[in-house]
Amino acid sequence: MKIVEGKLAGVKLIEPVVFEDNRGFFMESYHADRFASLGITVSFLQDNHSLSKHKGVLRGLHYQLLPKGQSKLVRVTTGAIYDVVVDIREGSPTFGQWEGFELTAENKRQLFIPQGFAHGFCTILPNTEVLYKVDGLYSAEHDRGIAWNDPAIGISWPVEQPILSDKDSKHPLLADAEINFVNKG
Repeated sequence: MKIVEGKLAGVKLIEPVVFEDNRGFFMESYHADRFASLGITVSFLQDNHSLSKHKGVLRGLHYQLLPKGQSKLVRVTTGAIYDVVVDIREGSPTFGQWEGFELTAENKRQLFIPQGFAHGFCTILPNTEVLYKVDGLYSAEHDRGIAWNDPAIGISWPVEQPILSDKDSKHPLLADAEINFVNKG
C-alpha cells in the first residue's frame, strides 16, 4: 500500500495494491499489520454502508464529540464522491481548514480520517455506494455536525444545490458548533 499524507496532519490517502487480470481484480482493503506500518493503529469496531441514488447528494459535515469520537476509513465501491475533511481541533494550526479528495470505485483510493475532523462527501455519480469503518460506535448523544456551506470554511463542493437530509440542512456554522477536540501535536 502507498500512503499520501494530506495537508491536514493525520489525514491519509491510501492507495492499495491492486492485482488485475482478465477476471477482474483483487485487493486488500484493510490489513491491520500493513495499516500499523503506515501509522494507522486504530481498532475498527463498526462498518457503515451508504447508497446515494442521485448525483449531488451531500452528506455531512459530521463528527462525534469525545469521548465517543470516531476515526474513519472511507472507500467507494460503486460510483464516485468528493470527500471532504475539516480540522476541528482547537489550537491546531490548521483549525477550520479543509481538504478534498476524489474517491471512486475505479481509483480504489481510501481515506483515513482521524478523530478531530468533521467529514462529509458529495456524490459525483448516481448510485454511489460508500463503505467506511469507524473505531467508535455510533452515539446519537454525541452526534454533531457543521454546515456544509459555512463561508468561514469555504469548501469548493462540486455542486451548488446539493440534495441534503433535513438533519444536514440544519447544522450550525463552525463558529457556533459544539466541539471538544484539542490539538495534541
